[in-house]
Amino acid sequence: MDLYYLALTTITLASIYGLLALGISIIWSSLGMINMAQGFTFALSGYGAWLVSQYISTNGAVVLGGGVLTGALGGALVGGIAFIPLYDKPNFPLRSLIATLAIAMLGGQTLLYSFGPRVKALPKVFGVGNVHFGSAVASYDKIGTIVCSAALLLVTLAWMKRSRRGLEIRAMMQNPEGAALVGVGLRSTAMAVMMVTGAMTGLASVLLSQNFFVSPFAGNMPLVKGMVVALAGGLGSVAGALIAAILIGLIEAMTAVELGGQYVLITQFAFIILVLLVRPRGIAGMIEHTRE
Repeated sequence: MDLYYLALTTITLASIYGLLALGISIIWSSLGMINMAQGFTFALSGYGAWLVSQYISTNGAVVLGGGVLTGALGGALVGGIAFIPLYDKPNFPLRSLIATLAIAMLGGQTLLYSFGPRVKALPKVFGVGNVHFGSAVASYDKIGTIVCSAALLLVTLAWMKRSRRGLEIRAMMQNPEGAALVGVGLRSTAMAVMMVTGAMTGLASVLLSQNFFVSPFAGNMPLVKGMVVALAGGLGSVAGALIAAILIGLIEAMTAVELGGQYVLITQFAFIILVLLVRPRGIAGMIEHTRE
C-alpha cells in the first residue's frame, strides 16, 4: 500500500467529514437538536453553487462563496422552522428530530421538482493540475479541499473563541440553562449556530461536488458519514469529531484500497459499533444522559 496516497486520501476525506461532523456536534451541544436536515442543506448548497456558476461567474472563489452563502441561508431556514417555534415545547429533541427529518424529505422533493432528476456538474474551482508528493499524485482539487477545510475550521474556532457571539455559543454548549439566565439571547444565538454550521455544510458540499455531481438527494450519504463521525467522536466534542474524522477517513481509504468501495460503509459502521461498545459516549464525548 502506498503510504503517501493513503495519507493524502485520509486527510482529504477527514477534511470534508470533519466539517459535517462538527456542524452536527455544535448544533447538538448548543441547541440539543439532531439536525437531520443537514443533508438537505448539503444538496441545496450544491445547487446554489451551480446557479452561481451558471448565471454569475465560474470563478472558483465566487462558486465557493455561493455554496457557503447558500449553506448559511439553508441553515437559517432550518433553524427558523425546526428550532424557533419548537425549542420551548415539551419533548423538544424528539419534535425537532421529526421536524428536521420532514424538512429533509420535503426539501429533497422540492429540489427534484425544481431542478429535475439530472445531475449537475460544478466547474473545477481549484483548476486542473497535479502536484507530486513522493510517489503520490495530488490533484488541485484535493489540495484545495484540505486548505479550504482547514482554513474554515480555524476561522470558525477562532470566531467561537474570541467573538462575543462565539462566546455565547460556547456558553450554550457548556450550560444552555445557565447561559439563558445570564442574558444570552437564545433565538439569535441559535440562528448564528445554524448559519455557521450551514456554511460549513455548504463548503463541504462544493468540495465534495468537485469529484461527484450535484443532485436532489446528494446529501443523504454525507449526512450518514457526518453522523457516523459525530457519534464516534462523541456528540458535543469538537476534538472528538476531528479525531473521529481522521480515523473514519483512514478506514475508508484503507478499505477502498484493500477490499473495494462496496465494503466502506460496512467497515465504518463496524468501527462505530466497536467505539460505542468500548466508550458509549464516543472517543471524547460529552453526551448528557438527559437534557431538560
